Amino acid sequence: MSDHTRFALAALAIWRVTHLLAEEDGPAEVVVRVRARLGDGWLGGLMDCFYCLSIWVAAPFAPAVARRPHDVPLTWLALSGAACLLERATSERAAPDGPGLDREGASDGMLWQKAQAV
Repeated sequence: MSDHTRFALAALAIWRVTHLLAEEDGPAEVVVRVRARLGDGWLGGLMDCFYCLSIWVAAPFAPAVARRPHDVPLTWLALSGAACLLERATSERAAPDGPGLDREGASDGMLWQKAQAV
């Protein structure tokens, strides 16, 4: 299997697992019950944020995808980033609040908002 194929398959797997954990109820509603048990603590918050969770889901995949041990950290972040791009491409929700979003959550295509005159 080529390096590109391995990366693409891992990115798709990371997106799938992260989406299941953060957005879906899961089979027999197992995942939604786990999220409810975790509550409002930091683990519960992690389960509610696709972008945060993708970093941790990508961690065990990175060593399997990276060719050399010193490539693991970069591969880890790249896999999480690829999963985040897939999420944004397939999500009906707006991206998280932040620079580049107007008050209704729509992107203006800019990285930083212009200062509003008072």
